[in-house]
Amino acid sequence: MGAPAIDRLKKRADFLAAARAHSCARGAVSAQARHRGDGSDLVRIGFTATRRIGGAVVRNRAKRRLREAARIVAPLHVLAGCDYVFIARGGTPTRPWGPLLDDMRSALTRLAAELLAAGEPPAHAPKDQTSSRS
Repeated sequence: MGAPAIDRLKKRADFLAAARAHSCARGAVSAQARHRGDGSDLVRIGFTATRRIGGAVVRNRAKRRLREAARIVAPLHVLAGCDYVFIARGGTPTRPWGPLLDDMRSALTRLAAELLAAGEPPAHAPKDQTSSRS
């Protein structure tokens, strides 16, 4: 209940904006993050894979694996009001599942530290949930 709402990132402009912000590569995962600054606690996540990692079948498999890893790891490690982009790297389609989850967790932790150090995002949990305790 303390995790922010998560949606998909779909517009090219949003992917490009994330590319200009903070980035981190860990193992088979490269991640980018930016705080939107629109006052919303919604988290948006996008996935991409370049042709360099393989043909369409390999790219689709890599993105499916990233989506599932994000479904498991992201609710615990994302910051409210941020956009994240996960980019498949060469080892994404074949990396064992446990290390892939560790790569994503490590990348999200590093990005959160960078965003917090830059003073960009609001608190981790949505405001209405943190203020309900008296």
